[in-house]
Amino acid sequence: MQGDDKDAGNRRVIGELSIDVTFFRFVEDELLPAIGFNSSEFWRGLEALIVDLTPRNRELLQIRDDMQEKIDDWHKSQGGSPWNHAEYAAFLKDIGYLQDSGEPFQITTAGVDPEIATIAGPQLVVPVGNARFALNAANARWGSLYDALYGTDVISEDGGQERGSSYNPTRGAAVIRYASDFLDRTVPLESGSHGDVSAYSIDKSSASAACIATMIDGSSSGFREPGKFVGYAAQGARRSYLFRNNELHVEVQTDPEHAVGKNAPGNVSDVVLESAITTIQDCEDSVAAVDAEDKVGVYRNWLGLMQGTLEASFDKGGREMTRQLNADRKFTAADGGELVLSGLSLMLVRNVGHLMTTDAILDKDGNEIFEGMLDAVVTSACVMANSRQTERLANSQSDNVYIVKPKMHGPDEAAFTNTLFGRVEELLGLGSNTLKVGVMDEERRTTVNLQECIRAVKDRLVFINTGFLDRTGDEIHTSMQAGPVLPKETIKAQPWINAYEDWNVDVGIRCGLPGRAQIGKGMWPKPDEMKQMMDTKQAHPEAGANCAWVPSPTAATLHAMHYHAVDVQQVQEALASRQLASLEDILTPPLGDPVSLDEKTIQDELNNNAQGILGYVVRWIDQGVGCSKVPDISDIGLMEDRATLRISSQHIANWLLHGITNKEQVMETFRRMARIVDEQNAGDPDYRRMSDDYDASIAFEAACDLVFKGCEQPNGYTEPLLHAYRRKLKAQ
Repeated sequence: MQGDDKDAGNRRVIGELSIDVTFFRFVEDELLPAIGFNSSEFWRGLEALIVDLTPRNRELLQIRDDMQEKIDDWHKSQGGSPWNHAEYAAFLKDIGYLQDSGEPFQITTAGVDPEIATIAGPQLVVPVGNARFALNAANARWGSLYDALYGTDVISEDGGQERGSSYNPTRGAAVIRYASDFLDRTVPLESGSHGDVSAYSIDKSSASAACIATMIDGSSSGFREPGKFVGYAAQGARRSYLFRNNELHVEVQTDPEHAVGKNAPGNVSDVVLESAITTIQDCEDSVAAVDAEDKVGVYRNWLGLMQGTLEASFDKGGREMTRQLNADRKFTAADGGELVLSGLSLMLVRNVGHLMTTDAILDKDGNEIFEGMLDAVVTSACVMANSRQTERLANSQSDNVYIVKPKMHGPDEAAFTNTLFGRVEELLGLGSNTLKVGVMDEERRTTVNLQECIRAVKDRLVFINTGFLDRTGDEIHTSMQAGPVLPKETIKAQPWINAYEDWNVDVGIRCGLPGRAQIGKGMWPKPDEMKQMMDTKQAHPEAGANCAWVPSPTAATLHAMHYHAVDVQQVQEALASRQLASLEDILTPPLGDPVSLDEKTIQDELNNNAQGILGYVVRWIDQGVGCSKVPDISDIGLMEDRATLRISSQHIANWLLHGITNKEQVMETFRRMARIVDEQNAGDPDYRRMSDDYDASIAFEAACDLVFKGCEQPNGYTEPLLHAYRRKLKAQ
């Protein structure tokens, strides 16, 4: 470094920036060498970006607060008046919350990879701060259907089909039958069933090779749609036959010497599905990154994924395992050429929103800079290293940087993201619109103005989705003063939810997303309930979503079958003429009548909310775990992150505000639920019990504050309090 740089304790001062030395060393020693970028140019450009854009970021946050204050005052002024949608909508327009939609338009995003533009399939979201999880997700592009079926409740354990410590041939036979039925539906033979095949082979008698099935009775059969066969491979006794259906690949592996394959029809040793087509490597809701040290851990893992060098070692069954990124999959194409398919899920990175700040860099006044700005610069720079790795296909064949941007409120904030991304492109010397953006439709002001939010980023948009959890948390906070909300399960049945889900798809289709961008749906929250997922989650592609979130690689493999059953492109074409969902329904808050709530209903709701809050917060604060499978009050494991926490804490805060409950009842519930959570975590050697000394437990204090200070939290977000209490614990 040149110039007037100097050290100040554990910080490095460059120009007007005071940089945490841990972050500084990461940038200087790891990031910049990986991308071949000049140090002085980087810091100078970063400083200019921060100085120029910080005032607008602050202004946008102030607008949020001002609007919420006006909405609160309006609801208070209504007293007990009956709900009047016309008056409410007129008020929201008057304050600029609800904006008029402009002329119809189509997004113009160009050069998008097919995994986003044209392939419909499952999507994973994973904390990039956890190297093992990040690698698992990246490697989840391909998954064993046999393993996914055998290890989950999709296959019943009745009739001798129990799971155990050793292989159960009866269960294995049920798995094989299920997989054969899937092949019959997906790549059907001209005659007969895959369950009656004795062998598969390749016929090379014509210019394009064909796959032939020899049946148990000695007859032969081709495939009903021979064009679905696209390639093959051989290694020793093992053969692979590759098919493509609805743009997704299915690899049928055969091996007469394999323990399973030798007894299976056609010697099929496995059916491998293209599973997690895309993965969001998350810097936001699923991580607990509260300071510069944490941020460096997150950035380092993302850089390692882009370089192809990330590894994770762990103990499994008493021996150490090292996980790396998968290699690409190579086949001989049906036409005789080489066919190379990526071994990895296409990776997007989720940055934080506009609200939070980070101590990785302080400005000239000693203020923490906005974390979202730093995320945009650093995560984009990390992607530049991807083009330098040569071990596998590039993450993006078009050298795009895919960034999912959460928690934006309305078109002006989307426009600010567009400006920020443009400045990052200038700083890093990237072409215009290299940074592609995913807009998460999870805040109420974004939902009701979705078309104009999309317009603000129309040249770089690649993704919109619905997120029921954050969206519900924002719904409760926005309408906090309107009255008491319904119990959580009842909220899910209110008209606004279905209208919101349909509105997202309707607006996305009208704005030209099909063929250019993803329209997504939210997470399946129960990682152990895969049969239930299989019975219900096909509704997402049937609703016109070309991606939907699942909680694990196994779930991705199972959910992939839904995209073989549903041609999402055809669904979207059919939905294009559907009437737009009801904005009136969307704007109707899920309010309830307090008289209808008996004491048991109230207490049960408090129990459920408090237990969920404590179960998540205690791991977040004490162990820095941002996303985990948390047992609920019925000991059913649920995937929890800050979005679920936002609902539960806002829900109790609302009931406190409107007198459905009181502080004494809530505190008694928290203490009782803390004892339950302590017992649920009794097997964790790193766990810190809360109930031994409530006053000494930082996690317990944080959980209570999330509720009792819930009304004053910006938009009901949990991050400010979580970060403060996690920092407090780390300082001990």
